[in-house]
Amino acid sequence: MAAAILIPISFFLVVFAISYLYYSTRNKERMALIEKGADASIFVKGKREGTAPFWKVFILNVALLLIGIGLAIFVASIMVHSMGVEEEVAYPGSIFLMAGAGLLAGFFLTKKFDKEG
Repeated sequence: MAAAILIPISFFLVVFAISYLYYSTRNKERMALIEKGADASIFVKGKREGTAPFWKVFILNVALLLIGIGLAIFVASIMVHSMGVEEEVAYPGSIFLMAGAGLLAGFFLTKKFDKEG
């Protein structure tokens, strides 16, 4: 029973500690740069010219991921019914393989999309 309570508490403590260290270190680093006379505009993330908007890239990657998963289920059902492969092997294996292929295709299409835009 104690482990059921300690695990979520420790998880949230770790997340809090990592985020606290990240933001406090970032603040100290920025203050040190400003004290040395660095321009404050380096902290503003400007929009790069020629990059695609985030939402277009996100939709492209999600669409290709879902297409890959759908295609994987179709391929796995063919493998199970015509080749006699076990369901426990065919479905997870093909889903992970095709989802990875979809994300890889999304990566290359995003690179191409960024070069054109």
